[in-house]
Amino acid sequence: MTIADNAEIGGGLMPGLYLIATPIGHARDITLRALDLMHAADVLVAEDTRSLRRLMELHGVRLNDRPLLAYHDHSGERVRQRLMAEMAAGKAVLYASEAGTPMISDPGFDLARAAIAEGHAVTSAPGASAVVTALTLAGLPTDRFLFAGFLPSAGGPRKTALRELAAVPATLVFYESPRRLVEMLEAALDMLGDREGAVCRELTKKFEETRRGRLSELLAHYRETAAKGEVVVVIGKGDSGNVREFDLEQEVNKALETMSVRDAADYVAARLGVKRRTVYQLAMRLSDGKQADRKVE
Repeated sequence: MTIADNAEIGGGLMPGLYLIATPIGHARDITLRALDLMHAADVLVAEDTRSLRRLMELHGVRLNDRPLLAYHDHSGERVRQRLMAEMAAGKAVLYASEAGTPMISDPGFDLARAAIAEGHAVTSAPGASAVVTALTLAGLPTDRFLFAGFLPSAGGPRKTALRELAAVPATLVFYESPRRLVEMLEAALDMLGDREGAVCRELTKKFEETRRGRLSELLAHYRETAAKGEVVVVIGKGDSGNVREFDLEQEVNKALETMSVRDAADYVAARLGVKRRTVYQLAMRLSDGKQADRKVE
């Protein structure tokens, strides 16, 4: 179900769940529609109630006697049941993420799914998003992109996740902790190759920075200069047209040191964006050559 636009004008809001995007930095990036919904909703819910209170105070939205509830990973089930009951009783419930668009790396995902499952109307007032903002600043293709959220913090699972993304023919977007940025860039360089990328920090805030370059260049910079603030990493898709035969052979030989021919072909083809058949034939030839050398010895 959706909520008709004219239900938001004049005589109050229809019952249901209203998801509003909040600024990711600059407080004036709130939309007029989001402010209207904050004024009119019967129940206000936020991942961080302190952030929503500050935003309301800045824009002159009074809470009055309306409930303001926290909804996060620790309170989810209990609060979710209450909110379902509020909607069933005809109330308009507004949910605001701590920053950005609800349901993108945000606990509002479970709330919206529950509301949909119980047949309540759900709508969204779009606005700020760190993913889209970073894409517009990175200078990389935006016709096709994949948001991969946060990578695993442990080294092995992080590399595995990147290996699975290596063959995706799209610009890749990640959220990352500044403390793990160097390790993330090291793993990306290892698993994806030296692609074009961008590190976007503190978007829409006072110390906003977008640094662009090859992953090797970005890694060298952040090894010397520690990143601060919230980080979005954008990585371009692989370009098989730029892979030289010498580089391809070197990559296959390296992979064959620890992998079977089949696994090496899968890994290198995904990493470099080269057709698997081409890599598999090269891996077979190199593997046969190594075996012949061993027999001669």
